[in-house]
Amino acid sequence: MASGVAAVWVPVSDMQRAVASESDDWSEIDANGLRLGLNARESATPSEGGGAVVTFQPDGSLEDEVVALRSKGAEFTGDISEHPWGRIVPFTDSEGNDLQLYAPPQG
Repeated sequence: MASGVAAVWVPVSDMQRAVASESDDWSEIDANGLRLGLNARESATPSEGGGAVVTFQPDGSLEDEVVALRSKGAEFTGDISEHPWGRIVPFTDSEGNDLQLYAPPQG
């Protein structure tokens, strides 16, 4: 079971316009202890279907949480992906909201 929100991010098509940027792909804002992230869209065109993504960090492994959530009817929209900054897996809740599970890099 997830114990809390790990991060919230909002896709943006122009990182420089959105905030004084840390990088072209990602910026973070500390909102009184809640980490808000702005991540670059995959294309330069604003998306009609995109929106904020809420990311949860599970208490156990991503794999175990995927199994548990699938058994409760969650729809996973992709597989677990590996990145230098961690691992994620996207899913939608019963209301169609885009959510993700996140695990920080190990090592």
